[in-house]
Parts: sequence; structure tokens; C-alpha cells
Amino acid sequence: MTDKKKPAPCLAFLGTGSEVGKSVLAAAMCRVLADRGIQVMPFKAQNMSNNSGVTPEGLEMGRAQIVQAEAAKTAPHVDMNPVLLKPAGESGSQVVVLGRAVGTRRARAYYTEKQAMFTDAAAALDRIRSRCDAVILEGAGSCAEVNLMDRDIVNLPMAEYADAPCVLVADIHKGGVFAQVTGTLACLPQKYRDRIAGFVINRFRGDPALFADGPAWLEQKTKKPCFGVIPWFDHIRIEAEDAVSIEQAAVPPARAIRKPAVAVVRLPRISNFTDFDPLHAASGVSAYFMEQPGDLSPYSAMILPGTKNTRADLEWLHRTGWADAFRSFHAAGGHILGICGGYQMLGTAVHDPDGLEGRAGTTEGLGLLPAETVLASPKTTTLARFEWNGTRGTGYEIHMGRTRITGGAPLFRILEQNGQACDFTEGCTSRDERVMGTYMHGLFDRPAILEKWLAHAGIHGAEVSGLHGPAARDRQYDLLTAHFEKHADIDALMKLMGYKAKQ
Repeated sequence: MTDKKKPAPCLAFLGTGSEVGKSVLAAAMCRVLADRGIQVMPFKAQNMSNNSGVTPEGLEMGRAQIVQAEAAKTAPHVDMNPVLLKPAGESGSQVVVLGRAVGTRRARAYYTEKQAMFTDAAAALDRIRSRCDAVILEGAGSCAEVNLMDRDIVNLPMAEYADAPCVLVADIHKGGVFAQVTGTLACLPQKYRDRIAGFVINRFRGDPALFADGPAWLEQKTKKPCFGVIPWFDHIRIEAEDAVSIEQAAVPPARAIRKPAVAVVRLPRISNFTDFDPLHAASGVSAYFMEQPGDLSPYSAMILPGTKNTRADLEWLHRTGWADAFRSFHAAGGHILGICGGYQMLGTAVHDPDGLEGRAGTTEGLGLLPAETVLASPKTTTLARFEWNGTRGTGYEIHMGRTRITGGAPLFRILEQNGQACDFTEGCTSRDERVMGTYMHGLFDRPAILEKWLAHAGIHGAEVSGLHGPAARDRQYDLLTAHFEKHADIDALMKLMGYKAKQ
């Protein structure tokens, strides 16, 4: 009888709150281990985000864990994020389990299914631990929400199941870092307090010498070690998990905007806003997320992004004046691109006969594309290769419904879906070719496609780096890891998992 492989050791990064940087630090730790020849995989039992992606198997998972998988130098798999909640506004959240949408739940209904979700997540973690040498867990929000602790499947209960030591991540930039750390520990029952191995202070600005007494005070107060004070960085670009990053982005007044410029509408339920990271990284063109319609004269093009609730955000466009702003912008000669839900909204109507997004019915579209959408299950999730007038690109689809074009022309020719060769058309372009719509997320990951779209929109002279998409992201993971290794006690973190620092 042969011995079973011992499950891979785990280390968890938990937060004192949301947006403290735990997903980025978890990605850094994944790359630290991968660089030392350790086969590592990320894991987050439950993620709440409208930023999702598609695995090589054609299944859906959170983009934060796709980022961490890339950092770990491994292919993403739905076992790394077994439960994904996609907030859809008043209708609750769409629940995705092991890559497939299983329905929409309101919070109270979802909590009744928590035990089943925990069982699914624990089984996924077991599978991952059997396939690798180490697992980096990430928590969600604060790990000390006392009113939710008995229903928590992602923070300390999952760390306890994995027998994982935990690193508490606090964000000094938010202020109150001493209360963040000591208050979090004070809220935890003793068994969970004992599982916290130490803490990391993230996003420090200023002179470290002026803060030398801070970690020492916390160590004395908590009797736990500080594993590092990680400085704020501006030279590294890692995909953001939540829309907080774009909610805080300021838009300068129209007179101060450097031309050429692109406006991306920040929809209330925006999804996959990381589609535009390559556009933001290009030089010679400015891109801004805009919430309110205003003076659009400085902009050469407008983008209507994806959304988790097409009809609700379409009604918001009508209500806030954006619909008229889009029509006026087009009439004045502007170029418009719609992606996924944005594509659906640019058409003549969006029908929801089964009430998948709330109340059944039809919402009038912006009427800028000759296309009509019917929302329907099942959800489409594909990785694709496509061609646009001789230029090849890659992307992925995540959407409910089918769109039928009634005029204009198809936009792309699809050459491959989920590894299988195919040949059909996708998307739509208006007769004047100034309005385009597609279901392709990740559209700009290929430099040639971004360059072609900018030129098509009349934006010339912009410089798009040849290091783009996955290759560019890989370079950022290396920069992140160098930053993390410089300021964190890697020896101590690896020791928590039973590894020596030098492999």
C-alpha cells in the first residue's frame, strides 16, 4: 500500500478590511515561491467581484485569482476560486460555482446555502493541495466581521480547515493602522487569534525612520511579529480587483484634458474595467473613467464598458442624460465602442423575457447600432481568437443572451473558441463605421488591435508598447516581487509553510 501525498502547506493573507492590498500581496507571495521552483497555486474560497475571466476550459472565475495564477506561473483553474458572487444591483448577486452560473440570490437566500458552498470550496482546496507544493489563500474584506463570522466561508474558517497560518494585512494609507491591527485581533475568538501568525503594514508613504516605533509598538501590544512594512508604489501596475480604484479616479476639467483622449463611462454596475489597462498604459493618448456626462469635445472616442446588469445600467444612461450625450457625440463625428453589456446597450432594444436581471420586460437601447439583444441562459464563457480585417487578436466572452444584428456589418471573424477551430462572425459596426460593438473582453491585450482601434478612431501618434497583455503583466509581477522581497521578511513567511527561504 502506497502512502498518499501529504497535502500542500498553506499560508493565508487576511485583511483588516476591504481594499487593504491582500490580493496583491498574495500574488507577490505566489511569485516568490514560483521563482524558487515551488509549484504554488492561489486560492480564494469566495470572491465578490464583477471582474471575472475565463479559464482554458471555458469556465468563469474571478480575475484576481487569474492574476495570482499568472503570478504563480500556472494556468488558472476554477478550483482556485470555487465560489464567485457577481453583484447585480437590486436583483441580488449572480452565484457562480466552479465556473458555472447557478442562479441569482439575494443575501438572505445565499446565506442559507453557505454550508453547501463551504463544502464545495473545501473540496476544491483539497484538489488543489493534491496537485501542487504550496497554496496561498486570500481572505475577503475584514476577517473580523463578528456578525458574519458564523457564515464566513473565506476567511478564518477556511484557514482553519486548511490548518493555514495567517498573515494579517493592514493598510496604513487608510489611517488608524494601530487600531486596525489591535482591533481586528480583539474581535476574534481565541482560536482564531492564535491562528494569526503576524501582520504586514501595507501602503506606507514617507520616511520609514519616522515609523520605526510603530511596528515595535504593535509587536509588543499583540505579541505577534511584523513581517514587513511595504511602501506605496507607483511604478507597478497590477490589475485591480474592485471598482474602488476607478471610483477614486479624478477627471480633470475639459479645458485641462490633453488631446487626444478617450472617455470610458463608469457605469454603476461596471464589470471587467481591467479591459482598459492597456489603453491607460499607452503614451500619447489619455483615458478617463467618467460618471457624469459633461463637455465631451476633448474626446476622440467613447467606450461603453461591460456591466453586470445591462437593463438597469441602460435605464441609468437614459435617466442621467448619457443616452443623449452618446447620440450627440456620434452626430458630431465621434467614435464609439461598446464591449459586452455596452455592446448590448448600443443596440435598439434589450429584451429580458425571463426576468434574468430583475423584472421581465424590454428596455429601449441607445439606437446607435442595428442590433437587438435577448437575454437568456445559459451564460456564454469562451476564450477566443479573432481577426479584424486581417489583424489577429485574442479575447474572452462572459455574457448572458444573444445579439442579432439587423444591419451594418459584423465586426470580427472568430477563428477559435476554447481551443477549437471555428469560423463565424461576431459583433457589429454601423454603416458609417464610427460605432462598434463586440462581446470581446481583453480586446486590447494584443498591441496590434489597440493600435488599429486607435487609428480607426482617428487617434494617431499614440505609442503602444510591444510588451503588452500577458507579457506586460508578467513583467509587473516581477517588479512587484522585487518590491515585496525588499521590504518583507521572506524567510519568516516561508518558514510558516515549512520551507527554507533559499531553495
